[in-house]
Amino acid sequence: MTSQTTIDKTGPEDGSPTDVSPRPATGLRGHPWFTLITVAVGVMMVALDGTIVAIANPAIAKDLHASFSDVQWITNAYFLALAVALITAGKLGDRFGHRQTFLIGVTGFALASGAIGLSDSIPMVVTFRVLQGLFGALLMPAALGLLRATFPAEKLNMAIGIWGMVIGASTAAGPILGGVLVQHVNWQSVFFINVPVGLLALLLGTLILLDHRAENAPRSFDLLGIALLSGAMFCLVWALIKAPTWGWGDGRTWGFIGASALLFVVFAWWETRVAEPLIPLTLFRSVPLSAGVVLMVMMAIAFMGGLFFVTFYLQNVHGLSPVDAGLHLLPLTGMMIVGSPLAGFAITKLGPRIPLAGGMTLTAVAMYGMSTLKADTGSATMSIWFALLGLGLAPVMVGATEVIVGNAPMALSGVAGGLQQAAMQIGGSLGTAVLGAVMASKVDSDLAGNWTGAGLPPLTPTQLDQASQAVQVGVAPVTKQMPPAIIAKVTDVAHDTFISGMSLASLVAAGVAAVAILVALLTRRGVNAEAGAGVGHI
Repeated sequence: MTSQTTIDKTGPEDGSPTDVSPRPATGLRGHPWFTLITVAVGVMMVALDGTIVAIANPAIAKDLHASFSDVQWITNAYFLALAVALITAGKLGDRFGHRQTFLIGVTGFALASGAIGLSDSIPMVVTFRVLQGLFGALLMPAALGLLRATFPAEKLNMAIGIWGMVIGASTAAGPILGGVLVQHVNWQSVFFINVPVGLLALLLGTLILLDHRAENAPRSFDLLGIALLSGAMFCLVWALIKAPTWGWGDGRTWGFIGASALLFVVFAWWETRVAEPLIPLTLFRSVPLSAGVVLMVMMAIAFMGGLFFVTFYLQNVHGLSPVDAGLHLLPLTGMMIVGSPLAGFAITKLGPRIPLAGGMTLTAVAMYGMSTLKADTGSATMSIWFALLGLGLAPVMVGATEVIVGNAPMALSGVAGGLQQAAMQIGGSLGTAVLGAVMASKVDSDLAGNWTGAGLPPLTPTQLDQASQAVQVGVAPVTKQMPPAIIAKVTDVAHDTFISGMSLASLVAAGVAAVAILVALLTRRGVNAEAGAGVGHI
């Protein structure tokens, strides 16, 4: 089945719209709200896989006889491929059309998921996880590009609000759904579930999506730019992934960070020389767009980094099962679901500046509140802070996305979508790595004193290092041979030390969120938003 194509004309110099004359959508084809439903189904798979697999990792390790390092690769391979490919994938959408890249993305993602479920070795699982990440990178920027092209400016924020709601809900629902599937079916079902979802997205996309292309869309590829940017992103994300293992003082960590910085500099230089650059650096002359990218990074640092420790707190300190831990996070999920469309409405009426600054304020308060959690904190108190965090994140997820995509020319909507997603991935990796280092440093400095203060037998340096690694994830380093009284003391020391580290990490996250309030004040409504569709069916 062939698709209609609309041509959106934008000025070649600054990307500002000069004439928007899309062909009116008829029936299902190009219907804005059905387009939103279609891209939401596809995006849901990618967001869900970011967290659902973590619950399946222990079962995968047991079934395939995998080491801890092998299991880490199951997660890292996916995020690494996703982060490296996002901007290039967005450029592919700008060149060949977002409908095509979205359909290829959902098809490849579903097939790779099915292949993982059929895999009988860790190398096979990791290989197909890489493919999952690459195909996921194709469909995420394409989804934003389709929304930008389909919705008129006055409805775009609401659409992005619902889109952000789907991402937030899917990310938070991952541990719950994963726990149910692993517990009652098997680990393979975590991946097989993507096959029917992908088929549904493919069917809907074939019937509904209308291809929009800007008249001045790129006609060639900046291959050297792609190689330089991919190398820079790889080195940066790789350093962040390996830093907790290597250590922040290790030469390998800083070697990769240095290589990443050098490649980014060379990339920036090259982009000023090539006729059709991968990312025109003039894009960043827009202060609101640049602020939106920075804001997305800072939001992800606070959110992903803070949430990383909360899962350990719920499971290892409070002793909850993965499913119960997921249920305790429902206030966060619920507020993101409720708050995202409301944030879209507020941003449409007020512009992004006030909602974004307000959202980061609530996020900072919530992270400060989470720094006060104790080993015996009740569910009601936890729920207050989780709900406040979800309510704060919703306008930031929606508003920063609109600021980035809306301030980019229509011809670069895919690249802008890739920037938005890449910023979120880098922020999440940075948050986990940096806040993880804060946690590790605090635990290392406090554990020996807390251990001795509790009257426990002294530990050798090797034993102390092993105990510290366990405590960093909230696990008490006890053995079955220990007397019950000693087990109780060790558990108290481990949990108190873990909470002191989590509290400091949460305070750092709150500080990042507080600085982000100032960044939010630099944003404004997308000046190129009118380059989107102005069709009926709204």
